[in-house]
Amino acid sequence: MAIRTRILLVYLLLVGGGAWYLVAWTMNTVRPRYLESMEESLVDAANLFAAAVEADAVADGQIVPVALHRLFDPAYRRILDAHIYSIRKKAIDLRIYVTDANGRVIYDSDRGADEGKDYSQWRDVRLTLAGEYGARGSRAEPGDDASLVIHVAAPIRANGQIVGSLSVGKPTRNINELVAVAKRRILWAGLAAGGLVVFTGFAFSVWLTTPIERLTAYARAVRDGKPATLPRIAGREVTTLRQAFDEMRDALEGKRYVERYTQTLTHEIKAPLSAIRGAAELLEESMPPDQRARFLANIRQESARIQQLIDKLLQLSALEARKGLGPTEPIELAALARTVIDSLSSTLHARRLTLDLRASLPVTVQGERFLLNQAFANLLQNAAGFAPVGTSIILSLTKENHQAVVTIEDSGPGLPDYARDKVFERFYSLPRPDTGAKGTGLGLSFVREIAHLHHGEIVLENRATGGCKATFTLPA
Repeated sequence: MAIRTRILLVYLLLVGGGAWYLVAWTMNTVRPRYLESMEESLVDAANLFAAAVEADAVADGQIVPVALHRLFDPAYRRILDAHIYSIRKKAIDLRIYVTDANGRVIYDSDRGADEGKDYSQWRDVRLTLAGEYGARGSRAEPGDDASLVIHVAAPIRANGQIVGSLSVGKPTRNINELVAVAKRRILWAGLAAGGLVVFTGFAFSVWLTTPIERLTAYARAVRDGKPATLPRIAGREVTTLRQAFDEMRDALEGKRYVERYTQTLTHEIKAPLSAIRGAAELLEESMPPDQRARFLANIRQESARIQQLIDKLLQLSALEARKGLGPTEPIELAALARTVIDSLSSTLHARRLTLDLRASLPVTVQGERFLLNQAFANLLQNAAGFAPVGTSIILSLTKENHQAVVTIEDSGPGLPDYARDKVFERFYSLPRPDTGAKGTGLGLSFVREIAHLHHGEIVLENRATGGCKATFTLPA
């Protein structure tokens, strides 16, 4: 499992799980909080009504039932039309019943339905008559929470004595509607918060793992021998790791550089040195002048080969040591190609080669003119060395998907299967088809380094119709 996925899952488990628990807990506590608020309001209502009864319906220490009807009945005949959020209220649903000191109902606002009944065992009445706080919740239909009715009672006093109780009862069906609306809103808010948590978690995991991915890409570029700039990453620890990567790269590249070049240079110089030494030993003997001239020419030829090898090797090593381009400028590739073709005119003429430049549209890149000139020259020299005498070399310039594409095609023998993975290796060279001579084996390595410095690529492949095709791509 990827580290980004692990971070996201842990984040969702901790933060998302905590957020979901909070939403679920809030939804479960909405109804009890509504009911508590409702009961608190009923306490106020019961005591207000009890005070009204004490003032207008108590005579000689007794509650007068007729006065209760005069006091409360007109209120229940009132017509209401109140809009309370999602509730439309058209009648009073608050039930009032009054009991005497023995708990017998002497007034019931529900059209006198329970008048005369004994309510002394009901918790609200029993506790209130005993001088305590009395309240109860009863379901009109057993097992159905939606039918719950909350009752709260207040004592009715006369001459300091409790002579009865007044209870107010409120159905919770309207509360249930408000609770349902509140739960829906909480659920939608929870879903929105959940989406935000997921997005934040993903962004958090990306933020944490991006430095690792950048360092991984950097390490792979180092592995592949491509020029790579160490990414700038915030954070003290990551910056320290970044510096350690850079130091490790320099150390490894320095070690590999010395080992690789010592081995390859020794191998490449061994043959010309052996030829020079052999010719020098033979020159110590007596021989005809023409034979002596031939051995001297061989010494000069092999010395020139060593000099060329060392010069190109120094150029390549200097190029590999660079971590980026120097001053760049806009370069129109067709004009650059014509300049390179003119400089190679003698080579092309000697082999009776024609060069077909195909550039229908101007293609411009940002780069170092000298390096791109060297890349074009090396690719054309390579094509000229393998193209049969009297044939054509095709150089095409196109633009595809914001990339400048340079292709150089010849009709030579193409790449052998065994050489396809080696042509860009330093000092690897194939014999020219007509002379059997080999080059330094550094030209294509030089081109690859130039391509990588320009954030481009070089590919060598066989043509379907025969010959070889070099594709050099650069950001346009």
